[in-house]
Amino acid sequence: QVQLVESGGGLVQPGGSLRLSCSASGSIFSINAMGWYRQAPGKERELVATMTNDGNTNYAVSVKGRFTISRDNAKISVYLQMNSLKPEDTAVYYCNANQRRSKHDSYDSWGQGTQVTVSS
Repeated sequence: QVQLVESGGGLVQPGGSLRLSCSASGSIFSINAMGWYRQAPGKERELVATMTNDGNTNYAVSVKGRFTISRDNAKISVYLQMNSLKPEDTAVYYCNANQRRSKHDSYDSWGQGTQVTVSS
């Protein structure tokens, strides 16, 4: 089990920017991807952005062009630069790490989340 700790959330006005950070510790072996998910009140948790160890990225359509994910493999950290924030971006943002348990199985670890509120 890897421990993930997020930081950088807060209150920002529409059009503003935030940078989220996530640091990993503990059983960090076999991590093959890290990323960010979010969950708004009354909605299901959704993918925001992920990055594999090889640098392949995947973004939700709603954030493409506004958010940028980056990773520091040496520090086992992942970041999310969020620009042009909209009220609909308001959610709890969770750091995620996917680890391979076997050749045909993997599991996810989650941070406790950091609140991002976009409001005027």
